[in-house]
Amino acid sequence: MSANSPLTQAIYRHLENIMAQPHSPQQLQEMLRLLGKWRSAVIQNTLLKRNGMRVLSGIFKGMEFIEQSSEGCHVPKLIGCYEQPIHPFVEAAIRKEHPVVINIGCAEGYYAVGLAMRMPNVKIFAYDIDNRSRETCRSLADKNDVSDQIIIRELFEPKNFAEFNQKNALVFCDIEGAEKDMLDPAVAPALKSMDIIVECHEEFVPGITDILIKRFQDSHVCTRIDDIGHRCIEEPRWMETLGHMDQLLASWEWRSKATPWLVMNQKIGT
Repeated sequence: MSANSPLTQAIYRHLENIMAQPHSPQQLQEMLRLLGKWRSAVIQNTLLKRNGMRVLSGIFKGMEFIEQSSEGCHVPKLIGCYEQPIHPFVEAAIRKEHPVVINIGCAEGYYAVGLAMRMPNVKIFAYDIDNRSRETCRSLADKNDVSDQIIIRELFEPKNFAEFNQKNALVFCDIEGAEKDMLDPAVAPALKSMDIIVECHEEFVPGITDILIKRFQDSHVCTRIDDIGHRCIEEPRWMETLGHMDQLLASWEWRSKATPWLVMNQKIGT
């Protein structure tokens, strides 16, 4: 990446703004995070040139992905280690062959399209309030020949769970803290008959993980997955020649705080 590239120049401007503030450990942390994102972009460009846009390993290996994610990190998705701690639980959900998946907060469609590829007989309902994300999800579905499986919609509200009542649906939810209002069986009783995989955004709603466990512990077996950042990179092999910092940045998902996951499977007979 050249010194005059738009991204490099933008980073310089951000660094100058940070340096103009009173010196503090927080200032250094912001600078480190910003430089880490810049280096991640350099690694991303190299990966795209050498390996293209196909996901190289992991639960969605073989997916034809896109050049840039709608939000957040990109390299971990391409190499296949993105959110690796939940992979065994996603695999278990795939084996259960749910007839319906409700993906709330689908972003560019990484999970909506990936699950459609792995579950060819399943109908995926993908929701996102961001117009560009919905358009990208639609393009990604077309790119991977699963557009006939995916229904893309805008806003999902708790009352909409009733549409899928008793359909043995899987809910996959990532909505930046709004899970507190979205996932409440007292408001949406249909949730009692659904399996749920949800990312808990403790940064935005402190205690949300325990709140959700308390709500669902009578009807579901609740498993908490804490992500401590460790990743196993299977591909590409040329990354083994990178320095250790670049190897770490290749799997870095840009999270600033802990975001545990909950996998909640309905209890038999409830």
